[in-house]
Amino acid sequence: MINVRPMVIEDIDGVAFVHSEAFKRQFASRKWIACNFHAYPRILMYVATDEMNKITGFIQWIQKSGFRKEVVIELEQLAVLPECQGKKMGTELINRSLKLVDEYVRSQDSVIKSIMVTTRADNFAQELYRKTLGAEIVSTIKNFYSADEVIMVASMRQTA
Repeated sequence: MINVRPMVIEDIDGVAFVHSEAFKRQFASRKWIACNFHAYPRILMYVATDEMNKITGFIQWIQKSGFRKEVVIELEQLAVLPECQGKKMGTELINRSLKLVDEYVRSQDSVIKSIMVTTRADNFAQELYRKTLGAEIVSTIKNFYSADEVIMVASMRQTA
């Protein structure tokens, strides 16, 4: 059973561990996670926990280009512990946290207009973003970070 909830300050070390396990080319995971956590509400962070309340994954959403009535959010990072991959945790993190992000945005009298995702061109998670968000590749940036990077965008259909 997976629980998805907003991240709290006590989660920083656990999330930093997941980050360090998932993003081997990056360093200073605790510093990265702590500064992003403190960027609320621009950055909205959520954790996945198992039945023992161990943090097994996290996701961070960023409001782009200021606070607006029609919000563009970026799924900036998604990570799951290697031993938890392939068990639909990424799907659950996206779906459940996006509902919470949408509730937050609506509480600010705004709506989500679009979702942006950037990822390596060779990242198998592109299929996850297509299935869960309906995101499609709109651009490729050659030799950006450690390889080519793709920008994927999903338009949100708002209902009354």
